[in-house]
Amino acid sequence: MKVDFHVHSTASDGTERPADLARAADRAGFAAMALTDHDNCDGTAEFLQAPHDGGGTRRVAGVELSIEPGTGFDKFHLLALGIDPAHAGLSAFLRRILDGRNARNARIIANFNRLGIPMRAGTGDARDDILLYAHGEVLARPHFARWLMVHGYAPNIREAFATYLLPDSPAATRCYEERYHPSQEETFAVVHAAGGLCVMAHPKYWRRDWKDVGPDFAAAERELARLKEAGLDGLEARYQANTPEEDVNFTRIAERVGLLKTAGSDFHGANKPTIPLGMDVEESFIAPFLAALNLI
Repeated sequence: MKVDFHVHSTASDGTERPADLARAADRAGFAAMALTDHDNCDGTAEFLQAPHDGGGTRRVAGVELSIEPGTGFDKFHLLALGIDPAHAGLSAFLRRILDGRNARNARIIANFNRLGIPMRAGTGDARDDILLYAHGEVLARPHFARWLMVHGYAPNIREAFATYLLPDSPAATRCYEERYHPSQEETFAVVHAAGGLCVMAHPKYWRRDWKDVGPDFAAAERELARLKEAGLDGLEARYQANTPEEDVNFTRIAERVGLLKTAGSDFHGANKPTIPLGMDVEESFIAPFLAALNLI
């Protein structure tokens, strides 16, 4: 069975339109797919309403949120899945997060300017205006990376991130800035009020050092048990960048802790060209999550 509960479109930092993603899922015979753009639901209506293209993919409204990671952890991305994208409380919450993102982006642009890189926002000048690289209201780091590549400051998007846009980029060129992260408790409450399920995305990136030494599964299980009690509903146990061992261990942790299990690619189109759309899973793996979303 093919599904994907972690997909980005032109409404945030992907390169494919929401309707095109919906049709691609139909053509590939997906059982279900969620659109999970960063911090906004602007592409959801187009995604949900796109005519089906020879398939019956069940479509899910979602959004990806960066929230407080917790003591001893570095990055917590939450997938809010099955939400009502028009919910007033969620809309106000997303507006606050987007305002925090925009404040962070202004600091990043100022850092580039201090390096002598003439990046601007809102100038209308196609040569330098970073806003022209975003398709919607969300301006994200992949847009900065593409600007840097096009203007000759990096040979590709990966090097643009490594040189300028990561927390551990070299000090001489680092332009990265942290942004506002809402609390876990508030986020869980808002998502549940909007009818959604709270799923932790890519737990292998929860701590930066896990990229080099591998996840501390015991520490992850302890914290996930706490988060389950606080309102977390599920875990992206299968992720396109996981090793087989990570897939197995995060699946076992989710089962022991009592979290629903999901699978996601983190598809971004040409902005992450090595990541294909879709995840192959067994029906037994994904059926409880489909049931929780009232899809079966």
